[in-house]
Amino acid sequence: MLRHTVEMFLGYPDVDHVTVVVHPDDRDLLSIALGKQSSQVKVVDGGATRQSSVRLALDALAERGAPEIVLIHDAVRPFVDAALIGRTLASIDAVTGAIPVIPVADTLKRSRGDDTVETTVDRKNLYAAQTPQGFPFAAIRAAHAAAAELDAFTDDASIAEWAGMSVRLVAGSVDNVKLTTARDIALADERLRRRHQMIDVRTGNGYDVHRLTAGDHVTLCGVRIPHDGALDGHSDADVGLHALTDALLATCGAGDIGDHFPPSDPQWRGAASRIFVEKAVAIIRDRGGRIMNADISLICEAPKIAPHREAMRQAMAAMTGLALDRVSVKATTNEAIGFVGRREGIAAIATASVAYGESA
Repeated sequence: MLRHTVEMFLGYPDVDHVTVVVHPDDRDLLSIALGKQSSQVKVVDGGATRQSSVRLALDALAERGAPEIVLIHDAVRPFVDAALIGRTLASIDAVTGAIPVIPVADTLKRSRGDDTVETTVDRKNLYAAQTPQGFPFAAIRAAHAAAAELDAFTDDASIAEWAGMSVRLVAGSVDNVKLTTARDIALADERLRRRHQMIDVRTGNGYDVHRLTAGDHVTLCGVRIPHDGALDGHSDADVGLHALTDALLATCGAGDIGDHFPPSDPQWRGAASRIFVEKAVAIIRDRGGRIMNADISLICEAPKIAPHREAMRQAMAAMTGLALDRVSVKATTNEAIGFVGRREGIAAIATASVAYGESA
């Protein structure tokens, strides 16, 4: 958590240096947490309270050569972003501090001191304060020194206000959450893990061809089409779905259609090729993949594909679980060249994209 927070400020171009305040007993843990960043920050031993810790850090900064502006940030807000830092810095001047805030959205109730409501508080002009809070250095250091004996403030803006300093409100960020409970930390851990997790997008290609023999129909991309010939193959010889099966399997190195459905196995004689596609889909899902799109190009002189294209797309969408706009079927002739041009066979090329690692 601390490492992510420090990374953001070290990487911001207008931040000259970063000071981390830590309990003296936790210096070794800090070094482990920051790793190579340890050499890029100054470490200051904190006090008994947040307020005293900030005051000690301000004193340490003064000893190094006081900056013009200081940002004070809670390390338990690791999702601060550059835009928020920039908005805060831009609103600070020689006499005015700035803090990011979020308008209060919930209805607020004041209790009687027990479990009953005394009144509803008007939430108009009420804001939840965030950090980083920024100030002219000399002014906030003087305010902290004057307030040292009180030690009753919950943030640095309240000390600045108490000392008479003007504080501007700037737009905060709903993502800039403060991690307080064990649940907060667990959710943040998952979020940070996903931020750095690589999504591995892979593309597979498949090619298939079957010769035409005597018959009265062909099956292409799951659709039976009347024709003056039939495709010869051990299953229904659907070249489109065979190419798609190979394309899908290629995205996870799972071999090809022959490895899973050997043509020598009699159980696949006349089988619907959708079975092969659905098996490839199951293999991908078992390996944590999500199919993103599927595209098939049919190469034939006949039959005409256009009248059947939408039925083919719908059949493929059902097999793969894809939305219809992620499924494509195209067709072209071979310009009367080669075996396709002589109407001796039909070929198909398929491409599929699959994302892996999204839920790893």
